[in-house]
Amino acid sequence: LWPLYAATACVQRGETIMKRLEASGPGDPSPVAAGRLREGQPAPRLWDLYTDATGQFFAGQWAADVGRWQVAYDAHEEEFCLLIEGSVRLTDDTGSALTFHAGDAFVVPGGFRGEWCNLTPVRKHYAIMNLNNKETPP
Repeated sequence: LWPLYAATACVQRGETIMKRLEASGPGDPSPVAAGRLREGQPAPRLWDLYTDATGQFFAGQWAADVGRWQVAYDAHEEEFCLLIEGSVRLTDDTGSALTFHAGDAFVVPGGFRGEWCNLTPVRKHYAIMNLNNKETPP
């Protein structure tokens, strides 16, 4: 897979430097919110590797075991995902579902509500823009 890079500004020299996003260690626990877990013990882990100066754009890696849970994205929260390992199925509130496998890239649009299901253990690169990051999903 292609390495994932993010630009970071170097103010002192007035140039842009690329930063390789490399996850190391066990990651930080990122548990599924209370009441949203439907099945399994996914035990999500997060490597938040880049956050811009505004706190509205961030990127890194995320991993979790098999499980199924409800998700609710803020209206202005967009997520790009590139699966490194595993398979996931996303089902929206109308019942429409798409399945993605390692190597697939996809976007979860702002306002998406539905179910995230890890069919196998999963690891992904993510990049999230949340222009209204002070909101908390219901």
